[in-house]
Amino acid sequence: MKPWIAKQLYLIDYTLASLSRRKAKNLSLLFIYALLVFVLASVALYTQALRHEAQAVLAGSPEIVLQRMIAGRHDLIPAGYLEKIGRIRGVQKIEGRLWGYYYDSVVKANYTFMAPREMNIARGEIIVGPALERSRGLAAGNGISFRSYTGELHTFIVAEVLPEATELASADLVLMNEADFRAFFKYPDGHFTDVALSVANPQEVRNVAVKLMNALPDSRPILREEVLRTYASIFDWREGLMLALLAAAILAFCILAWDKAAGLSAEERREIGILKAIGWETGDVIQMKFWEGLLISLSAFLLGFLAAYGHVFYFGAPLFEPVLKGWAVLYPHFSLPPHIDGLTIATLAFFTVVPYTAAVLVPIWRAAITDPDTVMRA
Repeated sequence: MKPWIAKQLYLIDYTLASLSRRKAKNLSLLFIYALLVFVLASVALYTQALRHEAQAVLAGSPEIVLQRMIAGRHDLIPAGYLEKIGRIRGVQKIEGRLWGYYYDSVVKANYTFMAPREMNIARGEIIVGPALERSRGLAAGNGISFRSYTGELHTFIVAEVLPEATELASADLVLMNEADFRAFFKYPDGHFTDVALSVANPQEVRNVAVKLMNALPDSRPILREEVLRTYASIFDWREGLMLALLAAAILAFCILAWDKAAGLSAEERREIGILKAIGWETGDVIQMKFWEGLLISLSAFLLGFLAAYGHVFYFGAPLFEPVLKGWAVLYPHFSLPPHIDGLTIATLAFFTVVPYTAAVLVPIWRAAITDPDTVMRA
Protein backbone atom coordinates (compact mmCIF):
# COMPACT_ATOMS: atom_id res chain seq x y z
CA MET A 1 0.00 0.00 0.00
CA LYS A 2 1.32 3.44 -0.88
CA PRO A 3 2.36 5.60 2.09
CA TRP A 4 -0.07 8.39 1.15
CA ILE A 5 -3.05 6.01 1.04
CA ALA A 6 -2.02 4.40 4.32
CA LYS A 7 -1.76 7.83 5.90
CA GLN A 8 -5.27 8.78 4.73
CA LEU A 9 -6.66 5.54 6.12
CA TYR A 10 -5.07 6.28 9.50
CA LEU A 11 -6.51 9.80 9.39
CA ILE A 12 -9.97 8.45 8.59
CA ASP A 13 -9.67 5.93 11.43
CA TYR A 14 -8.74 8.70 13.88
CA THR A 15 -11.53 10.93 12.51
CA LEU A 16 -14.13 8.22 13.14
CA ALA A 17 -12.84 7.77 16.68
CA SER A 18 -12.98 11.54 17.23
CA LEU A 19 -16.55 11.71 15.92
CA SER A 20 -17.62 8.86 18.22
CA ARG A 21 -16.41 10.83 21.26
CA ARG A 22 -18.99 13.52 20.45
CA LYS A 23 -21.66 11.05 19.45
CA ALA A 24 -24.79 12.97 20.53
CA LYS A 25 -23.71 16.22 18.87
CA ASN A 26 -22.66 14.58 15.60
CA LEU A 27 -25.75 12.35 15.37
CA SER A 28 -28.06 15.33 15.83
CA LEU A 29 -26.07 17.22 13.19
CA LEU A 30 -26.24 14.23 10.85
CA PHE A 31 -30.01 13.93 11.34
CA ILE A 32 -30.69 17.61 10.57
CA TYR A 33 -28.34 17.53 7.60
CA ALA A 34 -29.89 14.33 6.20
CA LEU A 35 -33.39 15.76 6.70
CA LEU A 36 -32.52 18.79 4.60
CA VAL A 37 -31.05 16.59 1.85
CA PHE A 38 -34.16 14.39 2.01
CA VAL A 39 -36.48 17.35 1.42
CA LEU A 40 -34.46 18.85 -1.43
CA ALA A 41 -33.85 15.46 -3.07
CA SER A 42 -37.54 14.51 -2.85
CA VAL A 43 -38.57 17.67 -4.69
CA ALA A 44 -35.83 17.26 -7.32
CA LEU A 45 -36.46 13.53 -7.93
CA TYR A 46 -40.24 13.90 -8.11
CA THR A 47 -40.12 16.84 -10.50
CA GLN A 48 -37.54 15.10 -12.70
CA ALA A 49 -39.64 11.91 -12.82
CA LEU A 50 -42.77 13.90 -13.74
CA ARG A 51 -40.87 15.73 -16.47
CA HIS A 52 -39.52 12.44 -17.88
CA GLU A 53 -42.97 10.81 -17.80
CA ALA A 54 -44.53 13.78 -19.61
CA GLN A 55 -41.86 13.56 -22.31
CA ALA A 56 -42.54 9.82 -22.71
CA VAL A 57 -46.30 10.38 -23.02
CA LEU A 58 -45.93 13.24 -25.51
CA ALA A 59 -43.28 11.47 -27.59
CA GLY A 60 -46.01 9.88 -29.72
CA SER A 61 -48.07 13.05 -30.11
CA PRO A 62 -48.42 14.74 -33.54
CA GLU A 63 -45.53 16.91 -34.69
CA ILE A 64 -47.99 19.70 -35.53
CA VAL A 65 -51.57 20.24 -34.38
CA LEU A 66 -53.43 22.81 -36.47
CA GLN A 67 -56.32 24.78 -34.95
CA ARG A 68 -58.59 27.33 -36.56
CA MET A 69 -59.03 30.60 -34.68
CA ILE A 70 -61.97 33.03 -34.83
CA ALA A 71 -61.88 36.15 -32.62
CA GLY A 72 -59.04 34.58 -30.67
CA ARG A 73 -61.03 31.44 -29.86
CA HIS A 74 -60.63 27.85 -31.04
CA ASP A 75 -63.22 27.03 -33.75
CA LEU A 76 -64.09 24.02 -35.93
CA ILE A 77 -61.99 23.13 -38.95
CA PRO A 78 -64.34 23.62 -41.93
CA ALA A 79 -64.70 21.35 -44.92
CA GLY A 80 -61.97 21.82 -47.53
CA TYR A 81 -59.21 22.66 -45.05
CA LEU A 82 -57.68 19.19 -45.20
CA GLU A 83 -57.40 19.45 -48.99
CA LYS A 84 -55.58 22.81 -48.70
CA ILE A 85 -53.22 21.44 -46.09
CA GLY A 86 -52.45 18.42 -48.28
CA ARG A 87 -51.15 20.71 -51.01
CA ILE A 88 -48.45 22.15 -48.73
CA ARG A 89 -45.05 20.67 -49.46
CA GLY A 90 -43.50 18.71 -46.60
CA VAL A 91 -46.73 17.46 -45.03
CA GLN A 92 -46.65 13.68 -44.90
CA LYS A 93 -49.83 12.65 -43.08
CA ILE A 94 -53.06 14.52 -42.30
CA GLU A 95 -55.71 13.44 -39.79
CA GLY A 96 -58.81 15.40 -38.92
CA ARG A 97 -59.54 14.81 -35.22
CA LEU A 98 -62.83 14.83 -33.35
CA TRP A 99 -62.74 15.57 -29.63
CA GLY A 100 -64.48 17.76 -27.09
CA TYR A 101 -65.26 18.26 -23.41
CA TYR A 102 -68.41 17.22 -21.61
CA TYR A 103 -69.33 18.31 -18.08
CA ASP A 104 -70.96 15.57 -16.01
CA SER A 105 -73.09 17.08 -13.23
CA VAL A 106 -73.21 13.72 -11.43
CA VAL A 107 -69.52 13.72 -10.47
CA LYS A 108 -69.01 17.44 -11.22
CA ALA A 109 -66.12 16.73 -13.57
CA ASN A 110 -65.23 17.17 -17.24
CA TYR A 111 -64.82 14.18 -19.54
CA THR A 112 -62.88 14.18 -22.79
CA PHE A 113 -64.98 12.73 -25.60
CA MET A 114 -63.04 11.52 -28.62
CA ALA A 115 -63.80 9.65 -31.85
CA PRO A 116 -60.53 7.95 -32.91
CA ARG A 117 -60.57 6.84 -36.53
CA GLU A 118 -57.97 4.13 -36.00
CA MET A 119 -60.24 2.23 -33.56
CA ASN A 120 -63.27 0.27 -34.75
CA ILE A 121 -65.92 1.19 -32.17
CA ALA A 122 -69.48 0.09 -32.90
CA ARG A 123 -72.33 2.59 -32.83
CA GLY A 124 -73.95 2.87 -29.41
CA GLU A 125 -70.79 1.64 -27.64
CA ILE A 126 -68.06 3.53 -25.79
CA ILE A 127 -64.68 2.80 -24.25
CA VAL A 128 -64.01 4.62 -20.97
CA GLY A 129 -60.93 5.53 -18.94
CA PRO A 130 -60.08 4.05 -15.51
CA ALA A 131 -60.96 7.19 -13.51
CA LEU A 132 -64.38 7.31 -15.15
CA GLU A 133 -64.86 3.65 -14.28
CA ARG A 134 -64.14 4.37 -10.60
CA SER A 135 -66.22 7.54 -10.34
CA ARG A 136 -69.34 6.10 -12.00
CA GLY A 137 -68.92 2.47 -10.94
CA LEU A 138 -68.81 1.25 -14.52
CA ALA A 139 -67.74 -2.07 -15.99
CA ALA A 140 -67.82 -3.69 -19.42
CA GLY A 141 -71.43 -4.32 -20.43
CA ASN A 142 -72.92 -1.53 -18.29
CA GLY A 143 -75.07 1.20 -19.79
CA ILE A 144 -74.62 4.91 -19.14
CA SER A 145 -76.53 7.96 -20.35
CA PHE A 146 -75.27 11.45 -21.13
CA ARG A 147 -77.48 14.46 -21.77
CA SER A 148 -76.12 16.48 -24.68
CA TYR A 149 -75.97 20.28 -24.72
CA THR A 150 -79.16 20.32 -26.80
CA GLY A 151 -81.02 18.49 -24.02
CA GLU A 152 -81.24 15.09 -25.75
CA LEU A 153 -80.45 11.96 -23.74
CA HIS A 154 -77.96 9.56 -25.35
CA THR A 155 -77.44 6.07 -23.94
CA PHE A 156 -74.28 4.02 -24.56
CA ILE A 157 -73.02 0.58 -23.63
CA VAL A 158 -69.54 0.34 -22.13
CA ALA A 159 -67.68 -2.03 -24.44
CA GLU A 160 -64.33 -1.84 -22.65
CA VAL A 161 -62.43 -0.08 -19.87
CA LEU A 162 -58.97 1.15 -20.80
CA PRO A 163 -56.10 -0.47 -18.85
CA GLU A 164 -54.72 1.26 -15.75
CA ALA A 165 -51.28 1.41 -17.37
CA THR A 166 -52.63 4.17 -19.66
CA GLU A 167 -54.32 6.13 -16.88
CA LEU A 168 -51.97 9.09 -17.03
CA ALA A 169 -53.33 9.91 -20.51
CA SER A 170 -56.76 8.26 -20.42
CA ALA A 171 -58.21 8.82 -16.93
CA ASP A 172 -61.21 10.91 -18.08
CA LEU A 173 -61.38 9.63 -21.66
CA VAL A 174 -64.57 8.48 -23.44
CA LEU A 175 -63.97 6.94 -26.89
CA MET A 176 -66.91 6.55 -29.26
CA ASN A 177 -67.93 6.02 -32.85
CA GLU A 178 -67.57 9.03 -35.18
CA ALA A 179 -71.26 9.05 -36.06
CA ASP A 180 -72.22 9.00 -32.37
CA PHE A 181 -69.81 11.85 -31.66
CA ARG A 182 -71.21 14.03 -34.45
CA ALA A 183 -74.78 13.30 -33.35
CA PHE A 184 -74.01 14.04 -29.68
CA PHE A 185 -72.23 17.37 -30.28
CA LYS A 186 -74.16 18.28 -33.48
CA TYR A 187 -70.93 18.40 -35.51
CA PRO A 188 -71.61 19.05 -39.22
CA ASP A 189 -70.18 16.55 -41.69
CA GLY A 190 -66.69 17.34 -42.95
CA HIS A 191 -65.86 19.50 -39.93
CA PHE A 192 -63.23 18.58 -37.34
CA THR A 193 -62.00 19.87 -33.99
CA ASP A 194 -58.41 20.18 -35.20
CA VAL A 195 -55.95 18.56 -37.58
CA ALA A 196 -52.93 16.43 -36.64
CA LEU A 197 -50.00 16.57 -39.06
CA SER A 198 -46.79 14.64 -39.46
CA VAL A 199 -43.86 16.07 -41.42
CA ALA A 200 -41.64 14.09 -43.75
CA ASN A 201 -38.44 15.77 -42.56
CA PRO A 202 -38.33 16.49 -38.78
CA GLN A 203 -35.90 19.35 -39.47
CA GLU A 204 -38.56 21.13 -41.51
CA VAL A 205 -41.32 21.22 -38.87
CA ARG A 206 -41.00 24.95 -38.25
CA ASN A 207 -40.85 25.72 -41.98
CA VAL A 208 -44.04 23.70 -42.55
CA ALA A 209 -45.71 25.59 -39.68
CA VAL A 210 -44.83 28.90 -41.36
CA LYS A 211 -46.25 27.64 -44.67
CA LEU A 212 -49.47 26.64 -42.89
CA MET A 213 -49.89 30.12 -41.40
CA ASN A 214 -49.25 31.73 -44.80
CA ALA A 215 -51.70 29.45 -46.61
CA LEU A 216 -54.34 29.56 -43.85
CA PRO A 217 -54.09 32.92 -42.03
CA ASP A 218 -56.83 32.02 -39.54
CA SER A 219 -54.97 28.91 -38.38
CA ARG A 220 -52.65 28.37 -35.41
CA PRO A 221 -50.09 25.54 -35.65
CA ILE A 222 -48.99 24.08 -32.30
CA LEU A 223 -45.66 22.24 -32.43
CA ARG A 224 -44.90 19.20 -30.28
CA GLU A 225 -41.71 20.83 -29.02
CA GLU A 226 -43.76 23.83 -27.85
CA VAL A 227 -46.06 21.54 -25.87
CA LEU A 228 -43.05 19.83 -24.29
CA ARG A 229 -41.57 23.22 -23.42
CA THR A 230 -44.85 24.30 -21.81
CA TYR A 231 -44.99 21.18 -19.62
CA ALA A 232 -41.34 21.67 -18.64
CA SER A 233 -42.12 25.27 -17.62
CA ILE A 234 -45.06 24.12 -15.52
CA PHE A 235 -42.95 21.55 -13.67
CA ASP A 236 -40.14 24.08 -13.21
CA TRP A 237 -42.64 26.56 -11.77
CA ARG A 238 -44.04 24.00 -9.35
CA GLU A 239 -40.55 22.93 -8.30
CA GLY A 240 -39.63 26.57 -7.70
CA LEU A 241 -42.81 27.09 -5.67
CA MET A 242 -41.99 24.07 -3.53
CA LEU A 243 -38.43 25.24 -2.96
CA ALA A 244 -39.74 28.69 -2.05
CA LEU A 245 -41.93 27.09 0.59
CA LEU A 246 -38.85 25.26 1.85
CA ALA A 247 -36.77 28.43 1.94
CA ALA A 248 -36.79 28.36 5.76
CA ALA A 249 -35.13 24.93 5.77
CA ILE A 250 -32.53 26.06 3.23
CA LEU A 251 -31.86 29.18 5.30
CA ALA A 252 -31.41 27.03 8.41
CA PHE A 253 -28.81 24.97 6.57
CA CYS A 254 -26.95 28.12 5.53
CA ILE A 255 -26.92 29.27 9.16
CA LEU A 256 -25.62 25.83 10.18
CA ALA A 257 -22.79 25.99 7.65
CA TRP A 258 -21.95 29.57 8.66
CA ASP A 259 -21.90 28.61 12.33
CA LYS A 260 -19.48 25.82 11.49
CA ALA A 261 -17.26 28.26 9.61
CA ALA A 262 -17.43 30.92 12.31
CA GLY A 263 -15.39 29.03 14.87
CA LEU A 264 -14.64 25.87 16.83
CA SER A 265 -15.79 24.78 20.25
CA ALA A 266 -13.32 24.89 23.15
CA GLU A 267 -13.07 21.10 23.11
CA GLU A 268 -12.19 21.02 19.40
CA ARG A 269 -9.58 23.75 19.87
CA ARG A 270 -8.04 21.81 22.75
CA GLU A 271 -7.90 18.65 20.61
CA ILE A 272 -6.11 20.50 17.80
CA GLY A 273 -3.65 22.00 20.27
CA ILE A 274 -2.84 18.57 21.70
CA LEU A 275 -2.34 17.11 18.23
CA LYS A 276 0.01 19.96 17.33
CA ALA A 277 1.88 19.54 20.60
CA ILE A 278 2.54 15.83 20.02
CA GLY A 279 3.97 16.46 16.56
CA TRP A 280 1.09 16.66 14.08
CA GLU A 281 1.76 19.03 11.23
CA THR A 282 -0.66 21.73 10.13
CA GLY A 283 -1.42 19.81 6.93
CA ASP A 284 -2.26 16.67 8.92
CA VAL A 285 -4.74 18.52 11.12
CA ILE A 286 -6.41 20.13 8.09
CA GLN A 287 -6.63 16.74 6.30
CA MET A 288 -8.13 15.11 9.39
CA LYS A 289 -10.80 17.80 9.72
CA PHE A 290 -11.41 17.67 5.99
CA TRP A 291 -12.20 13.97 6.31
CA GLU A 292 -14.48 14.78 9.24
CA GLY A 293 -16.52 17.27 7.21
CA LEU A 294 -16.56 15.01 4.17
CA LEU A 295 -17.66 11.93 6.14
CA ILE A 296 -20.51 13.82 7.82
CA SER A 297 -21.69 15.51 4.63
CA LEU A 298 -21.44 12.36 2.48
CA SER A 299 -23.21 10.24 5.11
CA ALA A 300 -25.98 12.83 5.38
CA PHE A 301 -26.26 13.05 1.59
CA LEU A 302 -26.50 9.27 1.13
CA LEU A 303 -29.02 8.83 3.95
CA GLY A 304 -31.13 11.75 2.76
CA PHE A 305 -30.99 10.74 -0.89
CA LEU A 306 -31.90 7.09 -0.21
CA ALA A 307 -34.78 8.19 2.02
CA ALA A 308 -35.95 10.57 -0.71
CA TYR A 309 -35.74 7.80 -3.34
CA GLY A 310 -37.97 5.54 -1.24
CA HIS A 311 -40.32 8.41 -0.42
CA VAL A 312 -40.80 9.30 -4.10
CA PHE A 313 -40.73 5.99 -5.96
CA TYR A 314 -42.08 3.55 -3.35
CA PHE A 315 -44.51 5.67 -1.33
CA GLY A 316 -45.60 8.17 -4.00
CA ALA A 317 -44.18 11.29 -2.30
CA PRO A 318 -47.22 11.97 -0.06
CA LEU A 319 -45.51 15.02 1.49
CA PHE A 320 -45.20 16.93 -1.79
CA GLU A 321 -47.62 15.20 -4.19
CA PRO A 322 -50.48 17.77 -3.94
CA VAL A 323 -48.17 20.68 -4.85
CA LEU A 324 -46.12 19.01 -7.58
CA LYS A 325 -48.85 16.94 -9.25
CA GLY A 326 -51.67 19.44 -9.21
CA TRP A 327 -55.27 18.37 -8.71
CA ALA A 328 -58.42 17.38 -10.58
CA VAL A 329 -61.79 15.84 -9.76
CA LEU A 330 -60.97 12.81 -11.89
CA TYR A 331 -57.32 12.51 -10.98
CA PRO A 332 -55.29 9.67 -12.52
CA HIS A 333 -53.79 7.12 -10.17
CA PHE A 334 -50.32 6.32 -11.40
CA SER A 335 -46.91 5.50 -9.99
CA LEU A 336 -43.83 7.15 -11.42
CA PRO A 337 -41.15 4.78 -12.72
CA PRO A 338 -37.74 5.46 -11.13
CA HIS A 339 -35.74 7.94 -13.15
CA ILE A 340 -32.53 9.49 -11.89
CA ASP A 341 -30.70 12.19 -13.79
CA GLY A 342 -26.95 12.31 -13.16
CA LEU A 343 -26.96 16.10 -13.46
CA THR A 344 -29.63 16.35 -10.77
CA ILE A 345 -27.58 14.23 -8.36
CA ALA A 346 -24.41 16.17 -9.11
CA THR A 347 -26.15 19.52 -8.59
CA LEU A 348 -27.75 18.36 -5.35
CA ALA A 349 -24.43 16.99 -4.06
CA PHE A 350 -22.59 20.16 -5.03
CA PHE A 351 -24.98 22.44 -3.14
CA THR A 352 -25.17 20.25 -0.03
CA VAL A 353 -21.83 18.44 0.35
CA VAL A 354 -19.35 21.02 -0.94
CA PRO A 355 -20.46 24.07 1.14
CA TYR A 356 -20.37 22.18 4.43
CA THR A 357 -17.05 20.46 3.71
CA ALA A 358 -15.48 23.77 2.69
CA ALA A 359 -16.94 25.56 5.71
CA VAL A 360 -15.19 23.12 8.03
CA LEU A 361 -11.72 23.99 6.70
CA VAL A 362 -11.80 27.75 7.45
CA PRO A 363 -11.75 27.62 11.30
CA ILE A 364 -9.52 24.53 11.25
CA TRP A 365 -6.87 26.33 9.23
CA ARG A 366 -6.94 29.25 11.66
CA ALA A 367 -6.57 26.98 14.68
CA ALA A 368 -3.93 24.76 13.04
CA ILE A 369 -1.53 27.62 12.30
CA THR A 370 -1.82 28.99 15.85
CA ASP A 371 0.73 28.10 18.56
CA PRO A 372 -0.40 24.92 20.40
CA ASP A 373 -0.07 26.55 23.85
CA THR A 374 -2.24 29.49 22.75
CA VAL A 375 -4.88 27.15 21.30
CA MET A 376 -5.09 25.04 24.48
CA ARG A 377 -5.36 28.13 26.69
CA ALA A 378 -8.19 29.60 24.58
